[in-house]
Amino acid sequence: MNKSQKRKPASSRNPACQVVISAGLLKIFGVGTLIIGDSGIGKSESSLELIARGHKFISDDVVEIFEDGHGQLQGRSPRLTRNFMEIRGLGIINIKEIFGPPALLDRAPINLVIRLKKWSKKIEVDRLGLKFQEDYLLAGRRIPQLHIPVAPGRNIATLIEVACRVFLLRQRGYEAARDVIRQLEKRLSVKRG
Repeated sequence: MNKSQKRKPASSRNPACQVVISAGLLKIFGVGTLIIGDSGIGKSESSLELIARGHKFISDDVVEIFEDGHGQLQGRSPRLTRNFMEIRGLGIINIKEIFGPPALLDRAPINLVIRLKKWSKKIEVDRLGLKFQEDYLLAGRRIPQLHIPVAPGRNIATLIEVACRVFLLRQRGYEAARDVIRQLEKRLSVKRG
């Protein structure tokens, strides 16, 4: 279990709810996307931009993780904070009142974890994208994870959208970096021959 996950005590455990995690949850291009990162990194602001672009909001700041009847991990908002988001400078906002009911979902599967990390020259970043980072362990399950470095001038919402599309392409067996490598190898073999 990761630091941001808390198991409910057995005496108060709701059988449908296994883990509570500090994160945001959206459905982006059909991908249930858990957004994690340090406080103040921009999770809620990025989520707000994604909702404005038409993606579905499930929860901000706290997500209840549970297993559905098919064994799939799902996430939902705690009842108390459902439809609400906290944005620094604006306070608490009601997504349903601002964007309307179509912007909301009650729950979504957990397919992908996006970890927002403060960009640093000391952190080595895979620039080719040859592999996903280590899977995120959630309620005993491994979930694919991508790290997105956050720095001034980077459009995090767009990067999260692209990360979801990359995830979907990888699910179908396509990887851009491997495609480039194949093309390079093909050109090199032509020059040798």
